[in-house]
Amino acid sequence: MPTKSTPSAEVYAEFKRDVNMTAAEIEKWLKTEESQSVGQDSGDGTSIGHHSGERIVEILRKKKADLTEADEQHMHKVHSYVSRHLAQGPQNQNEVETSRWRYSLMNWGHDPLKDR
Repeated sequence: MPTKSTPSAEVYAEFKRDVNMTAAEIEKWLKTEESQSVGQDSGDGTSIGHHSGERIVEILRKKKADLTEADEQHMHKVHSYVSRHLAQGPQNQNEVETSRWRYSLMNWGHDPLKDR
């Protein structure tokens, strides 16, 4: 059984700030062709980001007190990915909506259009 571990306040706050999509929004997004068209294959035909999105949905549906050490590690991984990827945005801001960049971020629970 996974060890319960309340995440640090910093990791929890970063995750909540970075993941600006709801669990339902992420689930709906992950079913789209656009979601499945981006990302590095994890070896099973599904992208690493797609798997991350599924994991984020699980985390979002848990109570904070029920989070595990593995959840905290994934929350940190999400923060690292979103922070790094946001810094690499497309040059032409008119292309953001249908960009692979946005689609990849959305697989990780962050829709950059919500920041506008």
